[in-house]
Amino acid sequence: MYVIIVYDVDVSRVNKINQFLKQFLYWRQNSVFEGEITQSQLEKIKIWIRNFLKEDDKVIIYILPSKKILQTVEFGKSKEIENIL
Repeated sequence: MYVIIVYDVDVSRVNKINQFLKQFLYWRQNSVFEGEITQSQLEKIKIWIRNFLKEDDKVIIYILPSKKILQTVEFGKSKEIENIL
């Protein structure tokens, strides 16, 4: 399956969610990860996110059967995103 995960969390905790999601997905741009994963990987991600979230956080997971049905239109210059340590 292909997933896109977008999130809005407190800046003090961005590094932690980035480091976790990088284990499974490609960091597309600030607060956006995407990639092919298995059902068991998705379950691990969902459990971790449920435990990680605080009251004002928001995470959305878009799930598609495959990337083949995803169409994207991009505008602007892509940023080189470096690992946040």
